[in-house]
Amino acid sequence: MAQQACPFLSIDPTGHDLYGEISRIRAQGPAVEVELPGGVRAWWITGLELNKRLLAGPETSKDAYQHWPAWINGDISRTWPLAIWVSVRNMVTAYGSDHSRLRKPMSAAFTKRRVDALLPRVQEIVDRALDALEHVPEGEVVDLRAAFAAPVPHEVVCELFGVPPGEDGPRAALYRIISRFFDTAISLEDAQANAVDLYGTLTAFLRYKREHPADDLTTALIAAHDEGSIGEQELMDNLILLLTAGFETTVNLIDNTVHSLLSHPDQLDLVRSGKATWEDALEESLRFEAPGAMSGLRYAVEDIEIEPGLTIPKGDPLVVSFAGAGRDPERHGPDAERFDVARVTSRDHVSFGHGVHHCLGRPLAMAEATVALTSLFARFPRLALADPSRPPERLRSIISTGHEALPVLLHGRDPDGGPRPQEAAGTEEAAETEEVAEAEEVAETEEVAEAEAAEA
Repeated sequence: MAQQACPFLSIDPTGHDLYGEISRIRAQGPAVEVELPGGVRAWWITGLELNKRLLAGPETSKDAYQHWPAWINGDISRTWPLAIWVSVRNMVTAYGSDHSRLRKPMSAAFTKRRVDALLPRVQEIVDRALDALEHVPEGEVVDLRAAFAAPVPHEVVCELFGVPPGEDGPRAALYRIISRFFDTAISLEDAQANAVDLYGTLTAFLRYKREHPADDLTTALIAAHDEGSIGEQELMDNLILLLTAGFETTVNLIDNTVHSLLSHPDQLDLVRSGKATWEDALEESLRFEAPGAMSGLRYAVEDIEIEPGLTIPKGDPLVVSFAGAGRDPERHGPDAERFDVARVTSRDHVSFGHGVHHCLGRPLAMAEATVALTSLFARFPRLALADPSRPPERLRSIISTGHEALPVLLHGRDPDGGPRPQEAAGTEEAAETEEVAEAEEVAETEEVAEAEAAEA
């Protein structure tokens, strides 16, 4: 195995400069050893074609219990802040026949027919969220992630899995828990508390669903468990996977696409003029800003020769970087860092995985995002970033790629970048009022001075 020519790169758990770090890793080679949060070392893979090879081929596994000696032997503590990404036993972390067994109960749930049947309900959910935004006073800044990009997928995925509504029910609890689930800068204590909260919430939810079965995916998973296809822990962990991934990635897809289009008005114009489609915009967004920046860890089932002189030893963990693959200059050219809805290679990305582990929820996520985007820009055609000069803060994560908040003006700005005419009128009136007040104050001061002079 080739030795590292330089010290290990320590990955910033906040993801503040994620793409800068990816560029530095890419410059060192196709596979580079890095130090993940918590001091765990892994090989980071940035190239698109190598990512595809390792995603689809038999050389790697996602089952730490079979193929990561450091996990099996206890060298990696179960209290590692990212341990829940390794410890769960679901269809994403399964290997070989176990993967096929766990994936089968879900396959029928995400067919085109099922997704098409769900679209009218998705439209209702989107319209209701937009109706609420109609009541926002003109000129008021709105956090579009919190007010639109997040609640829409959350409600869709909760209905898909039969999660009952209510402020004190599991919907509200899951929303809170999932928002912390992808925080890779979280403290050990908070990570453990969140995991306990998650398993407690899902235990109560499964008890409820066993008492109230319905035509939803949770009931289907329970039926698979009762038939002996999956175990109790696998039932729980598959729910964790589907509820978190089905929510967070779609939120980020909507958030990132809106931000990219508003940051590049020329690209938005291409879509609005019909020279590009909303699907083009979504595919380019998936390439440019992968909603999930990386996969869960993979492990070398055998020694993997990357190139002459560079071999990943059997049992070593790997990071498949979806974000790195999307901006691979060898595939997407020297302008891979540029958002371009007309890019001919936009669809060549691995943001929904690749091979046998490709994401089952892709059809639903794309349908949701398309309905959300078309409806949003139709309802608010002047939508604009609240402050184009200040990029929104990124999520504290090396896994989830989105923004802490997406501040926008629903009714836009005038062509000069200032307030819209209605707002400007209000500003002028305020200025005139202030001038009158200042004049009155000056006059009053002069009168007092004259009176004092007369007394003297």
